[in-house]
Amino acid sequence: MKLVVGLGNPGRAYEHTRHNAGWQVLDEFARRRGAALRRSWCRPVQTAKTAMEGVGNLLLAKPLTFMNLSGNVLPALMRPSGRAAKDLIVVADDINLPLGKLRIRPKGSAGGHNGLKSVIERLGTEEFVRVRVGVGEQEEGKSLKDHVLERMDAAERRALAEAAARATDALECILVHGTDRAMNEFN
Repeated sequence: MKLVVGLGNPGRAYEHTRHNAGWQVLDEFARRRGAALRRSWCRPVQTAKTAMEGVGNLLLAKPLTFMNLSGNVLPALMRPSGRAAKDLIVVADDINLPLGKLRIRPKGSAGGHNGLKSVIERLGTEEFVRVRVGVGEQEEGKSLKDHVLERMDAAERRALAEAAARATDALECILVHGTDRAMNEFN
């Protein structure tokens, strides 16, 4: 069973921020599948089980631990079912990509992203698929923290919603046809 994880920050203060692009994609993916993400009673995570024809069962997860600790819940989601890092797809924002651009990779470094750093540290490997959603570079004179945590304006939200729809298409392609084909179609 594959595990698809969207990275973000919990709470109203972080809604419509660049750092929650991973959650936005996961929400769209769950909506398309008719899956409802629910908070776990024993872990700081929202999960939903769903299935895809030709793929089988999937577990969707949104860690509620804040971005820098995103990886903390993954061992508990992976170990009991025997999932390995190769069964994991992580969706996260990327400030090094223009707003709305996607980049899919079968493995790699955190690239300075603290959520991905946490996932890599907790799993002890970089060998998992990641879908990065461009949220644009920070403006000169603005801190990185302010850039990723400020609310986006209406035009940026529309662009990110379009990117979330494309990223959801990319997730479906990864699951059905593999990472290489998705990279060719969506990068």
